[in-house]
Amino acid sequence: MTTHQKQLEKYADLALQKGVNLQRGQGLIINAPIEAADLVRIISAKAYGKGAKNVHVEWGDEVLTYLKMKNAPMKVLESFPKWKAEGLEEMVADGYGLLSVYGPNPDLLKDVDSERVAKANKASAEALTNYRDYIMNDKTTWSIIAYPQQAWAEKVFPEASSEQAKNELWKQIFHITRIEQEDPIKAWEEHNEKLRQAREYLNEKQYKKLHYKAPGTELSIELVDDHIWHGGSTESVDGVEFNPNMPTEEVFTMPHKYGIQGKVSSTKPLNYGGNLIENFTLTFEDGKVVDYSAEAGEDTLKHLLETDEGAKRLGEVALVPNESPISQSGHIFFNTLYDENASCHLALGKAYPTNIKDGSSFSKEQMDEHGVNDSLIHEDFMMGSAELDIDGETKDGEFEPIFRKGSWAIDFE
Repeated sequence: MTTHQKQLEKYADLALQKGVNLQRGQGLIINAPIEAADLVRIISAKAYGKGAKNVHVEWGDEVLTYLKMKNAPMKVLESFPKWKAEGLEEMVADGYGLLSVYGPNPDLLKDVDSERVAKANKASAEALTNYRDYIMNDKTTWSIIAYPQQAWAEKVFPEASSEQAKNELWKQIFHITRIEQEDPIKAWEEHNEKLRQAREYLNEKQYKKLHYKAPGTELSIELVDDHIWHGGSTESVDGVEFNPNMPTEEVFTMPHKYGIQGKVSSTKPLNYGGNLIENFTLTFEDGKVVDYSAEAGEDTLKHLLETDEGAKRLGEVALVPNESPISQSGHIFFNTLYDENASCHLALGKAYPTNIKDGSSFSKEQMDEHGVNDSLIHEDFMMGSAELDIDGETKDGEFEPIFRKGSWAIDFE
């Protein structure tokens, strides 16, 4: 067995043990591109070896996606197969875990009308609302891992040959997910413990607001009452521990949908639906985006913000130190799973109900009363840097340093 094959085996074990934490007798849904067939087959074999009752794979093909988005009638893009949505919902209702293998081409749809992309994304989001609620409320275990599809690898390493680019991206993935360490499982347990210390400190503090200052950013974010910080591993409603994102370097919580004031500037490109939005700014008043601009992809940003009313408000605030291995790699990955774990970030759209006490039981009216944002989208964008300072404002109006120059100003030990 080659070194690469051994690493793939360890990667598959990590995804199943610390990612979705597949239980005996549980089913598993895998969303994956056809390029990742080698990894998916290894994961599937190991899943059955762990006692999975079924492994259902939802294959994606970017060539076919491009052809459809470019050529299909708009009425087709504005619809989503009811049978597919019901099938996915049926499986998660039956306790299936979900593993997404993710590595899209950031430029896939750059020459497709952004309105067509927006219509298709909205139709998918509407059809999969119930399915997504299982995920966002941790009613089952779920995780996202990366696979270096060729086009993505060449975007990250444009000067390398095709083979070298893919090999180098694999090297980065294995380093960042701790696969190259002797015992990746143990390494992840130690990492989760560090993130647990950070979130417990912040949960005890219960800051009223966070204040951000950096070049192009001066932003005040009110946090909802009884907010809950999460980060690293979490638990499903059945008490099964899992890691939603691999890698993950963040702790995150819920902003108040009406409590954001000021301006924020992005620090990394946002890959949204096969299009890049670069060097953009958002201006907030009373929680709502009232102005925006982008050096590239402004039309895509416009359609994103116009998805629905909640798309103009924030659903997540996340803290990531500059010491993150993704940040220290020095690469821009053009991939939200990786770039969001290199940088403090915010998310437009739907909030995770688990980020507020009893949030999973809230009605629509209660969500609004408590400042919980709802939307068809949840899109993270990166705004952190080595120049970012963050202060926490206590309920007594005192300011305490949380980040200085992109790093924690707190000793959790």
